[in-house]
Amino acid sequence: MLRLGVNIDHVATLRQARYRDDPKFWRAEPDPAEAALLCQEAGAHGITAHLREDRRHLQDFDLQRLKERIRIPLNLELANSAAMVEIAVRTQPEFVCLVPEHRTEVTTEGGLDVLGTEESLRGTIGRLNGSGIQVSLFIDPDPAQIEASARVGAQAVELHTGRYADLFNRKEDRNRELQRLVAGAQLAHQSGLTVNAGHGLTTGNVPVLHVVPHLHELNIGHTLIGRAVFIGLPAAISEMLSAMKGYAG
Repeated sequence: MLRLGVNIDHVATLRQARYRDDPKFWRAEPDPAEAALLCQEAGAHGITAHLREDRRHLQDFDLQRLKERIRIPLNLELANSAAMVEIAVRTQPEFVCLVPEHRTEVTTEGGLDVLGTEESLRGTIGRLNGSGIQVSLFIDPDPAQIEASARVGAQAVELHTGRYADLFNRKEDRNRELQRLVAGAQLAHQSGLTVNAGHGLTTGNVPVLHVVPHLHELNIGHTLIGRAVFIGLPAAISEMLSAMKGYAG
């Protein structure tokens, strides 16, 4: 069964728009933890949360609230830095997904350069695994990056689907990117890695993604929070779960 991990970052983005200077204020809303509980009750299989180094949306206290309140796994997205790794060790999420991070970007713009940072990643993964946390690397569907991910000891990769999503209305270009994802998923699976995917996924493009084999989980956020503005979060999650039905793996 294809699992849905819901990224609740942009619930915090909305809170920070009004309560950036005092996100712990007693009536600061909306609360990411409450959103996570709604996702859980609506059938999501996990919660994804990105604690950025600039703290532009989620804050450190949000992580503890999430860990205390949800029963489904927490997937914590982080930059590969010593300070962020220590936060993960204290929080004890079930999973950490290491992502590239740049202060000037609006959202994550590409995959992690595993090839160029193998030594550092090997140490980070060892530290996290030693604390009982499984590690995924957010990468482009590039064979060299996938092979490097296996070498450094990651348990999983999350294939970056942003380019596929951007090209979705240009059929030939989309299909070329889709084939990259197919080949990447096959290689990752053969390398012993769990295969997840995410970025830019919607109810419109997820069914076409079903041709990609070996997918374990899709991590989806912005489209669900955007849709929830109009129909509510449980209904938005129900729509996405329907779009994911029928995946043969």
